[in-house]
Amino acid sequence: MQNTAPRPANDLWAIKSLTYLMFFMFAMTTDSVGVIIPQVITEFHLKLTTAGALQYGSMIGIATAGLLLGFLADRFGRKPTIVLGLLLFASTAYLFPWTSSFISILALIVIAGAAIGIFKTAAVALVGDISKSSIELTTTMNLVEGFFGVGAIIGPLIVTELMRRGVSWRWLYVIAGALCTILLLIALAARYPQRARASADSTIANLSAARPSLMSTLNLMANPYALGFSLGAFAYVVVECAIYVWMPTLLAGYHGRGAAFAIYALPVFFTLRALGRFLGAWLLRHFDWSAAVLLCSLAIFVCFAGSMVGGVGAALYLLPLAGLFMSIMYPTINSKGISCFARGDHGAVAGIILFFTCAGAFLGPLAMGVISDALGGARYGFMLATGFAALLAIGFAGNWLLKPAHAQLARFAASTVIAI
Repeated sequence: MQNTAPRPANDLWAIKSLTYLMFFMFAMTTDSVGVIIPQVITEFHLKLTTAGALQYGSMIGIATAGLLLGFLADRFGRKPTIVLGLLLFASTAYLFPWTSSFISILALIVIAGAAIGIFKTAAVALVGDISKSSIELTTTMNLVEGFFGVGAIIGPLIVTELMRRGVSWRWLYVIAGALCTILLLIALAARYPQRARASADSTIANLSAARPSLMSTLNLMANPYALGFSLGAFAYVVVECAIYVWMPTLLAGYHGRGAAFAIYALPVFFTLRALGRFLGAWLLRHFDWSAAVLLCSLAIFVCFAGSMVGGVGAALYLLPLAGLFMSIMYPTINSKGISCFARGDHGAVAGIILFFTCAGAFLGPLAMGVISDALGGARYGFMLATGFAALLAIGFAGNWLLKPAHAQLARFAASTVIAI
């Protein structure tokens, strides 16, 4: 792969802005599921487990597209893949107001999730293309996730306002679809880096002489760097989802000191998570990433362990506080994972990490729910999440001490921006 000088800053600014807004847009929908589910239960007279399929369906759609279609960005290029994903998402979003059954809603949720999986893997690979180093990539990914965090706040607020005005939550998707249409036009007009081609450094090229494909992506899952960072993403997402899926249940019925704060606990968590990601972009410019994620993972474990020891009264404050320390975790794991590979492999690796991410978002809350039902309270589910927080901290302690990916990251650190 030939490296050439970068194009003017305006081209890179347009691409980064497009990426930021894509993450903002899909966060508006995926992180609004929690406030949509109660309305769906009322509308269709569903049980909790059945209505929860909206969360699981979205994650399954994203995970499946990330794993099975992640190679598209490497094989056909970033721009065609992003355009395909945005077109599919917009087309699906505009259909929501005309759905009249839960099955049709669930089908649209799954398709929208698949569309997100398609353009998200391409967008992450694109950020890798325009980053001069893994440090810049990590910083940019923290800013990307910052916009995601803002979308996670705005989406539920829009649903709440729609409810107040007596308008169906389905129009949230129309709003997201309109934004997606604008992004689609920007994506069509934007000038992208030349497609990264397989080189002698490409892991996929070494695994298979053919062009990037589903089989080469599946083979790549056995790579220790892809698998290691993917497992880190899985463990982290289990811990994060514990808060925004089950914290309201844990706090429900609490009447002790500070009980009035309970209704604000989740918005405070999302706000701290969003603000922390912007701060994290600064933090990672000045400190080694392995030390930064170790300290944050330890702080997360302390918040969870303190919640278990101190009870619901402590969890009321400690669990939202964990959002501040979670802020840099996922974008750092994601960016360092794809930085261990040549640019021509970034789409496939991003898809693999996304698959494990969504697996954690599905299996973690599900396991917590099963344990909580079996043992008689959400506290028991949070014990499982605390165990995952401990595993996360132990894993990053080992990463800080042994630096297993240090040489691999250095191998690709000298690459420059690909020409647009």
